[in-house]
Amino acid sequence: MPKHALVRPRWYAAAGVRALKTAAQTAVALIGTTAVGVTDIAWPGVASAAALAGILSVLTSLGGLPEVDDTETAASSVGD
Repeated sequence: MPKHALVRPRWYAAAGVRALKTAAQTAVALIGTTAVGVTDIAWPGVASAAALAGILSVLTSLGGLPEVDDTETAASSVGD
């Protein structure tokens, strides 16, 4: 019986890296479009959007990660 993907450190590492990259990209995009100076940035809004993007990235990763073998994805473990 294959070990479930969510107990493998490799899956957590890959999902975490994706989530951090997604959150950073979201923050950069929001800062770049809304700010003239550092004091003009709506930091709570940027932080909120970046956090939500990171959470959504982790949830999307439950469907599978190309960095991890197909046998290690959550989707392939359903029903096992």
